[in-house]
Amino acid sequence: MDGTVSHNYKIMKKTIVISAVNLRKGGTLTILRQCLEYASILAQSDEYKVVAIVHKKELADYKGIEYIEMPKIAESWFSRLWCEYVTMYKISKRLSPVFLWLSLHDTTPNVKAQRRAVYCHNPFPFYRWKWRELFLNYRIVCFACFSKYIYQINLHKNDYVLVQQQWLKDQFIKLFHLPVHNIVVALPTSAKSDIDTTCSRSLPSSYNFIYSSYPDIHKNFETLCRAAALLEKELGAGKFKVILTVSGNENRYARWLYRHWGHLKSIEFAGFMSREQLYRNYAGAHCLVFPSIVETWGLPISEFAAFGKPMLLADLPYAHETASGSCQTAFFDPENPKSLMNRMKRLVNGDVSFLKEIPHQVPAEPATNTWKELFDLLLQ
Repeated sequence: MDGTVSHNYKIMKKTIVISAVNLRKGGTLTILRQCLEYASILAQSDEYKVVAIVHKKELADYKGIEYIEMPKIAESWFSRLWCEYVTMYKISKRLSPVFLWLSLHDTTPNVKAQRRAVYCHNPFPFYRWKWRELFLNYRIVCFACFSKYIYQINLHKNDYVLVQQQWLKDQFIKLFHLPVHNIVVALPTSAKSDIDTTCSRSLPSSYNFIYSSYPDIHKNFETLCRAAALLEKELGAGKFKVILTVSGNENRYARWLYRHWGHLKSIEFAGFMSREQLYRNYAGAHCLVFPSIVETWGLPISEFAAFGKPMLLADLPYAHETASGSCQTAFFDPENPKSLMNRMKRLVNGDVSFLKEIPHQVPAEPATNTWKELFDLLLQ
C-alpha cells in the first residue's frame, strides 16, 4: 500500500433560499430578476445551492437555480400569511440545513435558517391616507393601516433588514426599534438601458410634462391634474401638455381622475406604455412631474434624470434621495396644486432659474450598491 487516502467525498453546499412568491410585476419583479441574476452566479459555484420560491419560474428563470413554484397562492391576505408562517416553515425543514433565507417581500416568514434577512420595499406604514381614499381604493387604505403590524411579525428575528433609502432606515429605527447596524440601505441597481438618452429628438412646440405611474391612490395624480386645470385656465390650451400613463379605466381611482379632468385639453390620458414607448415619451417631454405621496424609491425619477432635463418632484424625503446627483430639479408641496402650477408656469414661460443641481447623498453604513455587495454582506 502506498498510503494514499481517497478524498472522493461530496462537499456539502450551503443552501440559500430566496422567497418571493408575491413578486409578479412592476418594480418588485425587477428586484426579483436582478436578485436571481446574481444568485445564479452563486448557484453555479461549488459553494452554494440556491432555491427560489416564486409564483412562476418563467417570471425569472436563471441557470443553476432550483425553483419551487407556488402559482395557487391567492391575492388574499389570509392565504399569503398562511404561506409565510406555515408553508414556508415546512419548506425550510425539508431543505434543512438552510444557511441563508432571504425574503424579498416585506414579511418575515417563520422558517428554520442559520441566517435570515428581509427586503422591505413597502412604504405604506408611513402613508397618511385621506378618508375619501376608502371609496377610491379601500385595499390600499387597509394595507396602510395594517402593514405596520404585519411588518412587525418576526422582524427582530432577522440578522438584516434591507431598505432602499436612508429615510426608510431612519423610520424603521424609530417605528420598530431596530439596531442601526442591522438595517442595510440596499440601493437599487440601475437597470442597463439600451436606449440612447442623448438622442437629438426635436421637442414639440408645446411644453410637455410627463408623469409615469400606475393609478394607485398614493400616486397623487389629482395634484398634477388640478395644477394643469389652473394653468390651462390662466394660459389657455395649446401652450403645454401633461401626459399621464393612465387611460382612465384601470380602476375606480383612474375613472375618478378621468371623470374630473378628462375634459381638459391640456391633459392626455395616454394609458400604459411599454418600456420603449415610455422612453420615447421621455425623449419627447420637456419635464418630469412626480407628485407621489410615498415611495421606497421612485424609479421614473432615476429613469428621467438620465436625460438631464428638468424635473418637478414632491418635496418629500424619498424624492430628495432619488434625485441625488440630478442637474435640473425643483420641489413642490404635493398637497398644494397652486405650488406646482406656479413652477409649471415658469417652465412654460422659459424660466429655469429656480432649478437646482441636487448634491449626491451617501447613505450611512451598512450600505450596498450592487447585488454582489449585498450578498457578500449577507453571506460573510
